Amino acid sequence: MNQQGHMASYGQPQSGYQGYQPFGYNSQHTAGVPTSQYGPYNGPVQGYQPTAVPQGPLRTASGAPPTSLPPSTAAQSTAYNQYGQGDVQNGPAMSDQLQRFPVSQPYMPGSHPMPYQQYAPLPNNTQQLPNQMAAMQISGSTSNAPPPPASQSYGPPTSHHQTTASFPLAGPASYTQYPTPLQNIPSSVPQSGNHPQHPFPGQPVPASTFTSPPTSTGLTGSTLLPPSGVPRPPVMHGPPLSGQPQAGLPPSQHPTGHYPPQLNHRPAGLQPGMPGVVSGPPAQGFQAHPSQPSQGLGPQQNGSFGQVRSPQPNFAAPYTGAPSYPSQPQPQQKRLDPDSIPSPQLNELPPQQKTRHRIDPDAIPSPIQVIEDDKSNRGTEPFSTGVRGQVPPLVTTDFVVKDQGNSSPRFIRCAAYNLPCTSDMAKQCQVPLTAVIKPLATLPADEAPPYIVDHGETGPIRCNRCKAYMCPYMQFIEGGRKFQCAFCSCVTEVLPHYFQHLDHTGKRMDCYDRPELSLGSYEFLATVDYCKNNKIPNPPAFIFMIDVSYNALKSGLVQLLCEELKTLLDYLPREGNAEESAIRVGFVTYNKVLHFYNVKSSLAQPQMMVVSDIADMFVPLLDGFLVNINESRAVINSLLEQIPEMFADTRETETVFGPVIQAGLEALKAAECAGKLFIFHSTLPLAEAPGKLKNRDDKKLINTDKEKVLFQPQTSFYNNLAKECVAQGCCVDLFLFPNQYVDVATLGLVTYQTGGSIYKYTFFQAQVDGDRFLNDLHRDVRKVIGFDAVMRVRTSTGIRATDFFGSFYMSNTTDVELAALDCDKAVTVEFKHDDKLSEDVGAQIQCALLYTSCSGQRRLRIHNLSLNCCTQLADLYRNCETDTLINYFVKLAYRGVLSNPTKTVRDNLINQSAQILACYRKNCASPSSAGQLILPECMKLLPVYLNCVLKSDVLQPGTEISTDDRAYIRQLVTSMDVAETNVFFYPRLLPVHKMDVDSDDFPVAIRCSEERLSKGGIYLLENGLNLFIWVGMNTQHDLIQSIFNVQSFGQIDSAMTALPMLDNPCSKKLRSMVDMIRAQRPRFMKLMIVKQDDKMELLFKHFLMEDKNVNGGASYVDFLCHMHKEIRQLLS
Repeated sequence: MNQQGHMASYGQPQSGYQGYQPFGYNSQHTAGVPTSQYGPYNGPVQGYQPTAVPQGPLRTASGAPPTSLPPSTAAQSTAYNQYGQGDVQNGPAMSDQLQRFPVSQPYMPGSHPMPYQQYAPLPNNTQQLPNQMAAMQISGSTSNAPPPPASQSYGPPTSHHQTTASFPLAGPASYTQYPTPLQNIPSSVPQSGNHPQHPFPGQPVPASTFTSPPTSTGLTGSTLLPPSGVPRPPVMHGPPLSGQPQAGLPPSQHPTGHYPPQLNHRPAGLQPGMPGVVSGPPAQGFQAHPSQPSQGLGPQQNGSFGQVRSPQPNFAAPYTGAPSYPSQPQPQQKRLDPDSIPSPQLNELPPQQKTRHRIDPDAIPSPIQVIEDDKSNRGTEPFSTGVRGQVPPLVTTDFVVKDQGNSSPRFIRCAAYNLPCTSDMAKQCQVPLTAVIKPLATLPADEAPPYIVDHGETGPIRCNRCKAYMCPYMQFIEGGRKFQCAFCSCVTEVLPHYFQHLDHTGKRMDCYDRPELSLGSYEFLATVDYCKNNKIPNPPAFIFMIDVSYNALKSGLVQLLCEELKTLLDYLPREGNAEESAIRVGFVTYNKVLHFYNVKSSLAQPQMMVVSDIADMFVPLLDGFLVNINESRAVINSLLEQIPEMFADTRETETVFGPVIQAGLEALKAAECAGKLFIFHSTLPLAEAPGKLKNRDDKKLINTDKEKVLFQPQTSFYNNLAKECVAQGCCVDLFLFPNQYVDVATLGLVTYQTGGSIYKYTFFQAQVDGDRFLNDLHRDVRKVIGFDAVMRVRTSTGIRATDFFGSFYMSNTTDVELAALDCDKAVTVEFKHDDKLSEDVGAQIQCALLYTSCSGQRRLRIHNLSLNCCTQLADLYRNCETDTLINYFVKLAYRGVLSNPTKTVRDNLINQSAQILACYRKNCASPSSAGQLILPECMKLLPVYLNCVLKSDVLQPGTEISTDDRAYIRQLVTSMDVAETNVFFYPRLLPVHKMDVDSDDFPVAIRCSEERLSKGGIYLLENGLNLFIWVGMNTQHDLIQSIFNVQSFGQIDSAMTALPMLDNPCSKKLRSMVDMIRAQRPRFMKLMIVKQDDKMELLFKHFLMEDKNVNGGASYVDFLCHMHKEIRQLLS
């Protein structure tokens, strides 16, 4: 049916294709495909008899009917039916042959979709079946033996235009009524080569849903009778046979449009060897017509359900009858199952090398294609937030936001912008209702920061009952004298000073003059009622606490840090246009004891005070410890010069850690202010003191039930300390410089619970890692930050916030408490139903963050978002955001490892994702063979991204990653926003050799797979933490010269951490790309040069997420097959 003549099944090496390398999974030749962790997918084809099959476009002599293999091997052989020369199904490509594309015929007004005619069963002993029958389960088979696990090929995930009607899909049995012709269902999966997809001209959208099978909606009322002499097949479960006439089908029409032949390019949705789509003769003139969305359903992100491709000229004439086949012994009839996947071209391999062929990676959803489509479709126009429930552009798209009443997606992103109206519907679809909120997110220069609103001594206007803040969703009534709350519906009197008349539409006359009535995000100045102990807070303080043990001095850390602090202190955060920062600073050094420094401006030299009684920590001085930087600059500079000299000869290797935090906390308490501790620490705290730790690192626990203890703190001391810190507004930022195990899971706990940041520089050497450390320190000191913060998320009736993920502390179920919150931290919130939602009203979310600014001003930052609600699952699946969904899944999983084995956590993720996709398949997709994988357009990247999460070092560690690194990554990811998790789990891989030196744009990224790398290319890979430049061994000498300033590949120094500053366009462009990428990420990425076949290449390949990894992680292709199998099990 519409098969193009020369296509083999996915990814088979084609003898006729020029320059197509037959790579296997990890650039290995297909013959030696390594076994997968999902055993069946890479196993041998079961039940396959190695029959020598001739290749190429053969014709039988003297017009004799072509021979056929028995149906068991039919799917593995080439189809020799009625094709002419050059039309052989799986033979070499013919130069003059055009590919055929799927066609959909318009629905004819007045015509009636006809049910398919059921044929009488055939006598079993005379069953002679064409190739397609290998794809069906035959109800008339008499064999008593259980069918062996059959083999089938794997199609690209096709996403259908769904109607609002729901089609029950209870498993294979339900296909008996509505068999679907599968071969030409157009797919919305983007294909390789970026070929444009042209919508089919003149194709109407049905305005109603059909009661007859939706698959037959394009059919005219005529009935074609089978030609005489053609045997009638038995009733079957599955798609109708190709080559057999169907009831209610029009003769094929000659389509219009012209496509040149395309190398290695498959028309969407038309794959020989797709499950339930087996290579064979074209159909008797009928086309499948996928159901269309009914009118009123707007398009969605990612290319809005990929368009139908336009048809192809030179289409074959209607097929006049099935050829007769010589009698052969009839083997056991196979049922299609994704457990093993045969190759149509096994005959090209020697018998001992026959193995499963691979699916063409270009035929499965590509993250790069989706990202690029979104950039071209949505990156040009500003995103206006005025419409309720709009799905924003992807995080990878550069776009401008216009706040028109809903918060910018830079502040809030949701996994679903159309919530299910009932909890039953939410349980059925399993799509988590979640939002990722980044309250202090940095905005680009061309977007205005939130306006500050001052309502005077009365403070912000709020609802009397639920305490929600005034926002654009509040409804003013009774001429403006009262307002009705959008969250709880309570009516509140408007205070006299806030009264304003309403216009003819019921809006206040001053609506557009007041940010809180017209914008989604804004700030209120808080009154004294919002302050601790009803006192206006003092400006915050920064305390620098420096480890001066032997390791810290030997590595060069102390010298480097003290030198940098002299200039860094000029860049403390300041309010708006303030001349100087209001933040005060203090200094402590420590090893087994603590040294406090008096740097009062009136002193000629700093004074040092030693506290050796660390069991009962106190601060030995108040006046002169926390000072204004400008007043005490001379004394501070003197101190910073003396510290490295004072401790230069130290032999002290032991350190304390708990008392260091206690000292900082006590200092802030004494000064009655909030603040931040910057702790620079190098070793496991083994000295006798509160919070002393022991080395408990044990690699043997990995993949056992006890593995979870590696992520848990060893003592409750730091939990209690964190609670005290949060109460005081004392945030801890931790810079670690370990040479061995330091127990990040325990040391990082206070940082994690106080909203701080953790940085880790293993085997730190000042000359090699100094750049990265100083860049991180600069950004950390200078970034926008709020202190002593409380965040609360309010929702309208029907849903409520039930779970929170991030770096914070919670003493009750509603308030997220943060000693500090900076511009990089995000909190992921999950919502659950507690009542029904209404489609008319929608659902509202309001996030309120109360915090102290860096000048000591108490403020409230408000973000509002309104979402749609739906009663149809199709509407939910049409308005989802996979990147946000993955952000939630990874945080859920990374919290799960604290209490469950990693295998359980991985299985739970796979299970929930399979349920989401199975529910879509069952309720929203057109009925079709269970052998086809159908993904919602918005979620077609869910399998690839989910696989990246499952293969991550936290959930599936290799032997080479340390316990500390796993705890470190777990903590980092927990407070990441959507853009950070997106690039962290699916890194960006840019072909440097394709960059346009005259353009500001980056080259288009390529997919993260080794087979995408060319030996003659240079590639840049980044994931927010790591930055690599990979150089192929055949790279042109000119390019190597212009970037590395050496003559050849062999002379490149892979130890370099910075590119040479050369005066040529290539060098300038690449260095500018590296700078821009670093500027986009919260942490400075150290550059690593990797030469092909170098020892460092193994680390680089660890980030090629579509390939198998050495820890047992599946390749994208294998995992997609595994997900397909899980979905089928759920459906059956």
